[in-house]
Amino acid sequence: MRLRAAAIAVPSFAVLLAVSSCSAIPEDWRTPAFLETDRQEIDDRLPEVSGEFGTEPEVDFSGKAPPQEQVSGVVEKGDGENDLIRGGDIVQADVVEYQWTAEGKAEQTQSTYEADAPILLNLGQLQENLTESLVNQPVGTRVVYAFPPQDPEQAQQQGQPSPEPGSSVSVLDIRKRYGEAEVVPGQQDSEGGDGLPTVEQSGHDQPDITVPEDTDPPAEMRTEALIQGDGPEVEAGQQLVVQYTGVQWNNGEEFDSTWSREGAEGVPATFLIGDGQVIEGWDEGLVGANVGSRMLLVVPPDLAYGDSAAQQGAPEGTLVFVIDILDAVNSAPQEEQGDGSGEGSGEGSGDGSGSGDGGGSDDG
Repeated sequence: MRLRAAAIAVPSFAVLLAVSSCSAIPEDWRTPAFLETDRQEIDDRLPEVSGEFGTEPEVDFSGKAPPQEQVSGVVEKGDGENDLIRGGDIVQADVVEYQWTAEGKAEQTQSTYEADAPILLNLGQLQENLTESLVNQPVGTRVVYAFPPQDPEQAQQQGQPSPEPGSSVSVLDIRKRYGEAEVVPGQQDSEGGDGLPTVEQSGHDQPDITVPEDTDPPAEMRTEALIQGDGPEVEAGQQLVVQYTGVQWNNGEEFDSTWSREGAEGVPATFLIGDGQVIEGWDEGLVGANVGSRMLLVVPPDLAYGDSAAQQGAPEGTLVFVIDILDAVNSAPQEEQGDGSGEGSGEGSGDGSGSGDGGGSDDG
């Protein structure tokens, strides 16, 4: 499933991680000091982070200058020992960010806490030096990162915006993880049929979708909950985390699936719903559905890729989807982008601005 052309806003931490995985970052940032950070004792170059997990942390920069290399550490380890973060996971996290300009001076630039609009990060798309502090830690862990100033010339060469002065600091609270081959709980109440495709799924396997032979597709959009979830209703503007498979009605052939993507088999997809980022049939069929549901969607061409599907390189005709709605996550209101404010404690700390939409964007 292709996202529409409209951009999805992402919080600066996600942008920073994306930038950090490209050559615009000097190699000497990636030092043993970062890679060997003791997870039991926070590197003393990092600011002091306090407060309860799940609430916006207090970050104290007093008496400390921005480090000139990338440093991270675990502030608080979660207690979910049976729910460990893996390298291919999607993780849901609250984040607060600061621009650390000089000794004891920092300005808050981002926070997801007040709006309850966490970000979604695909760890499988990040380099190991960025995920090392997260992998094999339990959900409920709090992590702090410090990124040194980016080289302006290298940023320009990579087409990145001119970097702000000073180091960037991000504190993340890992709220949830979504692992490979994760599906909604429960057994199917229905397998479809009665003129619609039938769906069989065993355990965590990819669903088997069978389109009825010698049957014309319905002219109108059809939806059916194969498993009725008991979570909240999906709202337009939320970020969805889903597993899905899509086949064409005219030949029953699969054209896309989270289960069969090379190098990321079974990794859920994330996208913004109800905002034109996906085909109209998904916006229409998933908004109002309950989290925890397995949905069968039969989408006519006018709500899929229309008459120009072939020119777009997209699947033609009526499309059939089976979608597991693993979660729906709030996004920061669009008008709040860049309007948040806050303080970092320490000599000379002040107010800054920034806020972010956590809309993730797989080609889902």
